Amino acid sequence: MNLIDVVEKNYANPNSSKISGFRTGDTIEVAVRIKEGEKTRIQNFQGTCIAMKHPGQMNGHFRVRKISDGVGVERVFPFHSPAVEGVKIISKGKSRRAKHNYLRTRTGKAARVAVDYSR
Repeated sequence: MNLIDVVEKNYANPNSSKISGFRTGDTIEVAVRIKEGEKTRIQNFQGTCIAMKHPGQMNGHFRVRKISDGVGVERVFPFHSPAVEGVKIISKGKSRRAKHNYLRTRTGKAARVAVDYSR
């Protein structure tokens, strides 16, 4: 076992098994641990997963986008971040793309991804 494997094993998020199972186009709710002073709380961020990079690897992350008060908000969540508590799938999207960057220019009904009832 080389040094990189040892470091990856030590810094791997134990919650990463709860994170898998979604794809791009899915509407997901990410439970994020927020630290305010000495207290911590869990805040949910619900939106559409528009991109995934290196899923299952140590340096992998996924990008979630939502519209809040008419303004698009994107957040990037590493798979092995200790701040990510879990991911809940709200609806599965019918998608034939790996990245949904075109959603950045769309608003309203045009920014929706069709629901896939077969998955």
